[in-house]
Amino acid sequence: MTKMKAIQVSAPGAEMELVEVDMPEPGPGEVRIKVEACGVCHSDVFVKEGVFPGIDYPRIPGHEVAGTIDSLGAGVSHWAVGTRVGVGWHGGHCFHCDPCRAGDFVNCENGVITAISRDGGYAEYMTANVDALARLPDDLHSAEAAPLLCAGVTTFNSLRNCAARPGDLVAIQGVGGLGHLGIQYAARMGFNTVALSRGRDKENLAKSLGAHAYIDTAAQNVGEALSAMGGARIILATAPDATSMTPLLDGLGVDGQIIIVGADAAKLEVSPIQLIPGRRSIRGWPSGTAMDSEAALNFSSLAGVRPTIEEYPLARAGEAYAHMMANEARFRAVLKIA
Repeated sequence: MTKMKAIQVSAPGAEMELVEVDMPEPGPGEVRIKVEACGVCHSDVFVKEGVFPGIDYPRIPGHEVAGTIDSLGAGVSHWAVGTRVGVGWHGGHCFHCDPCRAGDFVNCENGVITAISRDGGYAEYMTANVDALARLPDDLHSAEAAPLLCAGVTTFNSLRNCAARPGDLVAIQGVGGLGHLGIQYAARMGFNTVALSRGRDKENLAKSLGAHAYIDTAAQNVGEALSAMGGARIILATAPDATSMTPLLDGLGVDGQIIIVGADAAKLEVSPIQLIPGRRSIRGWPSGTAMDSEAALNFSSLAGVRPTIEEYPLARAGEAYAHMMANEARFRAVLKIA
């Protein structure tokens, strides 16, 4: 059996190890991908620390995968060897269970979650279901495309499905791994885009990404500042900090909505008085299907949206993960594998 290099987590909480394992063979309805780049995402903590139920160990992390189809499994006819593809969280769905039939692929009972249900992209090769594949535009390098398979599709998909229309005031909370992409998408979708962050150090960056205005949440009352601008139709909360989200409600206009994509296990404290008078609401948003990922990739290609990345070789995956978890990456860490 041909061997390949991979980063493996042997048990919940174990360190990431560089190992040699058998190269996987694609099964029916699958392809094998020669991985060129894989993003290092905060959600990799699910595998690293074992906080997601039902993970079989050892497991190879990685759900922001960009590469090239290397081999086809039985029954695969509409994909070709040599095609550049990406794979995100959504690793395939069953089309049989009730959530899946209702279009709720996130809660599909028999679906596949990349790096949870099967090994991911911290490796030289991986296999994937064909319904997990998104085509990569020719002008997107693999290292740039990889973060768009999670951080990109999450911010893009939440904004394109929100109630805001071009010209509406849309605020992006946080100028980090998710936020720096959210600002770009919001501005290019035609929204009046306001960036929210603590301190003035990210103001110039936010405006260079497309923000029309910037609010220093450490120096200004964010609710009052947004209200003075007419109130936000949408606030995209990208920072994984529940305590920072509550004050955002006061900056919403009538029928305004906070969309939460920054995952935090802490409870969100909200007063009914913050919601009732302005008919305000709070909504969560996951990433999306392979079709959503492909749409995010194509939009990014057309509109010039690009992530700011730090590249690491596969052998330094543990270092890249620690750098990301310490909030020191600027702004997405990516493993450059081939």
